[in-house]
Amino acid sequence: MELDSRKKAILYAIIRNYQETGEPVGSRTISKLSELSVSPATIRNEMADLEELGLIIQPHTSAGRIPTDKGYRLYVDELMKDQKLLPASMSDQTAILKRVDRVEELLMQMAKLLAKSTRYATMVTGPTYSGNKLKYLQLSPMGTGKLLAVIVLDGNIIKNNIFDIGEDISDETVLSLNLLLNNNLNGLRLEEINLGIITKIKEEAGAYADIVSKVLDAVASAIGTDEKPKVYTSGARNIFQYPELSGGDTASEIISTLEEKEDLGAALADVHELTDKHDIQVYIGDEVPVDSMKDCSVVTATYELTSGVRGKIGIIGPKRMDYERVVSTIKDTMSQLDTIFKKENGEE
Repeated sequence: MELDSRKKAILYAIIRNYQETGEPVGSRTISKLSELSVSPATIRNEMADLEELGLIIQPHTSAGRIPTDKGYRLYVDELMKDQKLLPASMSDQTAILKRVDRVEELLMQMAKLLAKSTRYATMVTGPTYSGNKLKYLQLSPMGTGKLLAVIVLDGNIIKNNIFDIGEDISDETVLSLNLLLNNNLNGLRLEEINLGIITKIKEEAGAYADIVSKVLDAVASAIGTDEKPKVYTSGARNIFQYPELSGGDTASEIISTLEEKEDLGAALADVHELTDKHDIQVYIGDEVPVDSMKDCSVVTATYELTSGVRGKIGIIGPKRMDYERVVSTIKDTMSQLDTIFKKENGEE
């Protein structure tokens, strides 16, 4: 949609003012903005044109205007591009993403940080794996006749598997099996663990070939898992700060959806599943692929911990959310993730 510069400026001003106040915006309010330098009468005419184009509406007689979903879409797709996004002020927050040993801890930390920084609800899905490699594994005795296999994949994704082995084995045997398995499997993808490698490991394991078979099954399950990724949420109660979402059944439906994490994660993960790393998508109103969130906007991004290990970030708020700040915050978070994992992988 082509708008002249004055209409763009007025629409931008209406949206920014409504984002801050949540109140309909009148022509007199817009006329006080020095950069426009036009009369309230002229602004009223321009607002009438914007209303005719379906970009703003007048919710009540004698009230000011508020943006429509169509107006927000134009703002996100075009008007924001004309603005220089300021860096997010996450460095002012007490919680900055820190290096942790487990990815799960990092993702929980990230959900909390994003909720605190944006003051909206947040969702982070655990990573899914595409062609992921085995980093190393550790076998440990777990009482009578049981063995724990801790399987670590690229990106420090950790999978645990406890299984019966029907006998007790010595610490020396466990150490030997650890060396045997790691020497033959480290750095391999599932499709690279072929029959030749499996036969070689079993032959070298001798009397413990059955145990090796169980460990190999656990490795295959960990690398090629089809289970739904975990979903971490935070800031659900932030929804109550926004009157348009806190009334009636709206808030309870949104809270319920955030609590039923798997459905939310699956819905958002299915949308633009193959988008590039760092690609940011904005869904407004009816565009949101979750029925209970049609009164919301959702901003998503794809994060990547290492090659082929990806997940989703989602920021959920009112349609009048501060898109500029949300996008800037997500970009800053991505930058921090890159820094953490580049250092871990020895790229810096």
